[in-house]
Amino acid sequence: MQPVETMQVESESLQDFALVMQQRDSIRPRASGARRCRARLELDPEHVKNGLGQLVLTVIKLLHELLERQALRRIDAGSLTEEQIERLGLTLMRQAEEIDRLRHEFGLEEKDLNLDLGPLGTLF
Repeated sequence: MQPVETMQVESESLQDFALVMQQRDSIRPRASGARRCRARLELDPEHVKNGLGQLVLTVIKLLHELLERQALRRIDAGSLTEEQIERLGLTLMRQAEEIDRLRHEFGLEEKDLNLDLGPLGTLF
């Protein structure tokens, strides 16, 4: 087995990193008969920003959904006053509006924040 060659890039530039990754692909030994993966890492800074935004908003949306469900349980259990119910409803509504605003800011659709959980179905 041949030792794997390592490279270091000390640069703030994403372009430098992309060049090293391309060079690394060309020097990496491939096992006989191994197929080369066609999927490539998207290194465009705009796409990285949107990918991170999508991840963060998906987690926030999940937490928002959990808060809504917990609020409904507490309302059904009768453990909240009318004033608390009103304040909770207003807060959840404002959260949903802010999530929607941020989703538009990142150019994402509602379906982009939904995760496929395999046999469990989708998140929302």
